[in-house]
Amino acid sequence: MDPDSVMNIGQQTLEVIGMLTGLILLPALAVGLLIAMFQAATQINEMTLTFIPKLAVVGLILMFAGHWMLQVLMTFSLNLIESIPELIQ
Repeated sequence: MDPDSVMNIGQQTLEVIGMLTGLILLPALAVGLLIAMFQAATQINEMTLTFIPKLAVVGLILMFAGHWMLQVLMTFSLNLIESIPELIQ
């Protein structure tokens, strides 16, 4: 196993992690920002106000994109497992 293959696996891993987490975290961040702006405009200082909308957005994303996310993760895992004989040489 040479350093190039280790770097390649690491790069692919980071790409998959970035895709899967970005799909969940970016909309949750946007919703949190919108609610924070609403709270600043209305001077409502309730800390728990952002929790339910963020939870709902994450749930909707997982409901609609969960199949795709699982497919990406399974494809990456299968490719990694199938490449084990090549990496051992």
